[in-house]
Amino acid sequence: MSTGPSPAPAIGFFDRLLTVWVLACMIVGVLIGRLLPSVATFLGTLTYANISIPIAVLIWVMIYPMMLKVDFASLRDVRRNPKGLMVTWVANWLVKPFTMFALTSLFFYVVFAGLISHDLSRDYVAGAVILGAAPCTAMVFVWSHLTKGNPTYTVVQVATNDLLILVLFTPIVGFLLGIGGIQIPWATLLFSVVLFVVIPLAAGVITRVVLTRRKGPAYFQDVFIPKFSQVTIVGLLLTLVLIFTSQSAVILANPLHIVLIAVPLVIQTVLMFSLTYGAAKLLRLRHDIAAPAAMIGGSNFFELAVAVAVALFGATSPVALATTVGVLVEVPVMLGLVHFANRTTGWFPERPAAAVRPAPATHWP
Repeated sequence: MSTGPSPAPAIGFFDRLLTVWVLACMIVGVLIGRLLPSVATFLGTLTYANISIPIAVLIWVMIYPMMLKVDFASLRDVRRNPKGLMVTWVANWLVKPFTMFALTSLFFYVVFAGLISHDLSRDYVAGAVILGAAPCTAMVFVWSHLTKGNPTYTVVQVATNDLLILVLFTPIVGFLLGIGGIQIPWATLLFSVVLFVVIPLAAGVITRVVLTRRKGPAYFQDVFIPKFSQVTIVGLLLTLVLIFTSQSAVILANPLHIVLIAVPLVIQTVLMFSLTYGAAKLLRLRHDIAAPAAMIGGSNFFELAVAVAVALFGATSPVALATTVGVLVEVPVMLGLVHFANRTTGWFPERPAAAVRPAPATHWP
């Protein structure tokens, strides 16, 4: 039985200043790598099957709290209002990965051809592809809350995307990396999805089921989940420190590259938001459904992207660097798009008066 919508996420200290904290962690990581190179060397030895053990643990710390919010019981109501879900699915799986590949290829192989070597360009495109093939399932709860999105509908959008990640992420990434001339370690790619999606997703579902049965849905939603409100952000920030520690030599040698990587990523975010928001307007969706759909379309599951890039190519690779720049870019850009969405509520039909009254927990409005 569905437990109803998750409570609106609290916008905590780390959330409000996330861009500042990301920048600070990048700087700290680079300084550690520069001043204490033995730390980076030691961290490089803590691996298993080419995956950094410390980073893997921190990524689980990031992803597990997100998976707690996913209520698959709500999937039974998918047919009640499918247009918003169709917009989300089409944007994330049929458009976003391919526009990301096209945009980054244009910039790195053509526009920036004289500034970046071909090999580095190929690696940066690979990182962007991994980023673009992972639709947001985490920060979207925050974006939805800030745009007064429908919380139940957002949960269903996230739940269905988590299921689609299981079957579509690997083939799409493999296909686009193959086009880009990257040799794909399929076993590692599949293992990464199992490690960073399947396992935490299963853990989240099991936790939800067990605690809901023992303590009740109110305890799970109002007491247990809020305990993890800042855990994901802390895990992300510590992961960035480790990654930038290992990336310090590359960054110090090529500081301009951070800016160059950011350019197509910003354009991609705004483009995907605009396409999704525009499609929602043409379909006359309500704003509380259209805004979260557009936020998912514009944002990425950067925690998964960082994990997969590190697993496939190593924490010191330019591919991993490209995905971590995605973290830095996304937060301020998405906050700007939140502001835009909140100023354009008049573009969408008003919520019917009957729908304003609280609906039963197992139904969509």
